[in-house]
Amino acid sequence: MTKELLTAQIIAAHGRHYLATSEGKMLHCVTRGKKSDVAVGDTVHVLPTAKGQAVIESINERHSLLYRSDQYKSKLLAANIDQLFIVVATEPSFSDDLVSRALVAAEAAKIEAHLVLNKTDVTGQLEKARLRTAFYASLGYPVHQVSATAKPDETFSLLMPLVKNRTSILIGQSGMGKSSLINLLVPGADIATREISTVLNSGKHTTTFTRLYRIDENTAVIDSPGFQEFGLYHLTEGMLERAFREFRPYLGHCRFYNCRHLTEPGCAILEAVKTGHISGTRHQLYRQLVHESEQKIY
Repeated sequence: MTKELLTAQIIAAHGRHYLATSEGKMLHCVTRGKKSDVAVGDTVHVLPTAKGQAVIESINERHSLLYRSDQYKSKLLAANIDQLFIVVATEPSFSDDLVSRALVAAEAAKIEAHLVLNKTDVTGQLEKARLRTAFYASLGYPVHQVSATAKPDETFSLLMPLVKNRTSILIGQSGMGKSSLINLLVPGADIATREISTVLNSGKHTTTFTRLYRIDENTAVIDSPGFQEFGLYHLTEGMLERAFREFRPYLGHCRFYNCRHLTEPGCAILEAVKTGHISGTRHQLYRQLVHESEQKIY
């Protein structure tokens, strides 16, 4: 008897091993061959092979895909997400480079982006952190100030309406308190993590894999491992210029139609940098990302 394909959603990924849910049941899935182009959040068709096991046969069309890449390969973060929350904290200090790159990735993928400033109870560096996040607010990105440990009820009341009826991913460097936020939003997340670790044989209970937690039928939150770098080698120059939202009013106003906004005369972007309408730091990041996009060898 031929086994029928099941529709499932990928809820965790570790290497080429995936955990999916289908009709309330958990399935340990693998891909055929060495392909690993499956992301957490994907809806897939799987073929059951044994009790609790299946092979991924196909991936349904995605409405969004967030990923990062270096010179050699890309790393899928999550698919079919509506919004990205970049978690930063007063202490330890966060990387502006990582925040800015994550915002560019979100813009390129047409995913709404927010910043969450956590640990506002740690007052020593609070004003400095507020000043740094105010820059992103000036670009139009919402910044939410919370304290997951000192004010859990207030934090829950602020964030839950934002994630309700949407699929959201939280990213950030290690130590920002991302896990504390996940545990507030998803009761029992710790238990679910241990179960997933066991099935995927990923060992440690710390976040070494991306995983999706379903809060209700229409609401899901995705947690991702803390990382220190966010490569964007996959973005072309055309994608990059549109992924800096403050560049958009000036696009199409340069002297040359194929202006790269690097050194060209009559460049509207460079003029806006000179007059202070575009931050020199952001333009420097654009310059760096254009350079990286030329180094890609895969």
